[in-house]
Amino acid sequence: MRSKTFIIAEAGVNHNGDFVLAKQLIDVAVAAGVDAVKFQTWKTELLVTEDADMAEYQKENTLVEESQFQMLKRLELSYDDFSALKAYCDSLNIMFMSTPDEEQSATFLDSLQDIFKIGSGELTNTPFLRHIAKLGKPVIISTGMAYLAEVEHALCVLTEAGLILADITVLHATTDYPTAPEDVNLLAMQTIKNAFPGVKVGYSDHTLGIEVSIASVALGASVVEKHFTLDKTMLGPDHKASLDPSELISMVTAIRNIDLALGDGWKVPTDTEIKNRMVVRKSLIAGCDINAGELITADMLEVKRPGSGISPTRLDEIVGTSAKQNYRAGELI
Repeated sequence: MRSKTFIIAEAGVNHNGDFVLAKQLIDVAVAAGVDAVKFQTWKTELLVTEDADMAEYQKENTLVEESQFQMLKRLELSYDDFSALKAYCDSLNIMFMSTPDEEQSATFLDSLQDIFKIGSGELTNTPFLRHIAKLGKPVIISTGMAYLAEVEHALCVLTEAGLILADITVLHATTDYPTAPEDVNLLAMQTIKNAFPGVKVGYSDHTLGIEVSIASVALGASVVEKHFTLDKTMLGPDHKASLDPSELISMVTAIRNIDLALGDGWKVPTDTEIKNRMVVRKSLIAGCDINAGELITADMLEVKRPGSGISPTRLDEIVGTSAKQNYRAGELI
């Protein structure tokens, strides 16, 4: 049986810079039954220049005229906040994760988490990748906006710095909030798996709804990451492309059902099917009275339920033999 899908509820910046909202997001993640709740950690001065512009989706979703620096500064939580969020997660028995966006925050988070998630924006940040790899923990890395060669480069950097492929999970992603279905290209996840044997693959979903996340599991995703929010009508860069609490529950339920449905791949009857075989399958039946010693011909036989007699797969074996006993019409051979 395959391992169950590791589901990351991506709180991201949907706390809008409010510690109380961040705790409420953790409560929602716990209620949904996800494996981990993830935030994003940065120091704005170390992440972006003061005049860097916002992405178009950020402008559309925030409805605020400001620079990227101003937006990130407004959304930034303190290191003390993250330490408190980690403690709160521990008290509720849910894994805390946070994506660092620069090296100082990565070093800070090293004592708070067992897995590092690297965002798509850092895929080509060679010194940052080396810094993360040298911390020696398993890595999940997103690949939004990437060419396959860039994914290969990132994996080379991580492994040359000490990680092994078995400790790396590569997430296919499309960096657009929300992502249109025609831009998902979910089969690229399989391309990544085939191109880099040894890594696990998964999907970071920025589409609306839960269908694509569910489909990714059926295609082999071992990790699914999905944004969620307390309220999709809140202003902020990611709320619009996030699930509300009830949708998050529905997604987790569906993925767990898919986990069960995928099974182990062996084509054998289930225990229930074994019982049903006798009822649903068919047997060779005497189509007329047959006397002991009489040569059995095909026109003497019929195929009917139940399946507790000789299987019709043995028809050619039975035809041309002599009856070992008397059979009445309708009797199992």
